[in-house]
Amino acid sequence: MILKAEKITRQYIRQSRNKNVFMAVKETDFTLEGGQLVEITGRSGSGKSTFLNMLAGLLAPSSGHIFVDDTDIYAMEDKERSRFRNLNMGVIPQGQTGLQSLTVLENVLIPCKMYGDEGKEEYARKLLDYVGIGELKNAYPNELSGGELRRMSIARALIQSPKILFADEPTGDLDDENTRSVLRLLRKTADNGCAVLLVTHEREAAEYADKVYRMNDGVLTM
Repeated sequence: MILKAEKITRQYIRQSRNKNVFMAVKETDFTLEGGQLVEITGRSGSGKSTFLNMLAGLLAPSSGHIFVDDTDIYAMEDKERSRFRNLNMGVIPQGQTGLQSLTVLENVLIPCKMYGDEGKEEYARKLLDYVGIGELKNAYPNELSGGELRRMSIARALIQSPKILFADEPTGDLDDENTRSVLRLLRKTADNGCAVLLVTHEREAAEYADKVYRMNDGVLTM
């Protein structure tokens, strides 16, 4: 599966005495293929997360098109795009996310439950083993460390066997050991054929990437 962005931009109108346009992402072309781990680095506020969210079908570009193979994802209606994203994409968001009322296993299964896709509990258990927290399947998010919450998020992002995985600062507040563990998991995911886009500040991440881009003031360069 190939993701391709063609001349995409994202702009915001700032409300002030004189309205002005803020270009969070300037006109950009980009391609991501299966089996690749591509890193985007840059300072906070440079446009990295905005760019990732556009590619992930979460934020419409102001101009341009984003294709997954031959499918223009923003030509779809919202419900159709949500279903397409659920089946083909996984997203590891910033921060430590999880529904506190659900167990770790139940949190991982959320993407399946959204569309009545049953029968994946055994696979969810295997994913938790894969990310190294299988023994915590019946624990609740408030019982987990930061690194364990990250691993839960990775398992949840992988539960639908996505063709494309987006990871937005997945090691943001982790110690060195957990950071390396998460980066190894992302590298292994790419080696298994998934297209992985990693947005990060981690200098060490470049060792795991096939390509490294830098975002600066909304401009993407290699």
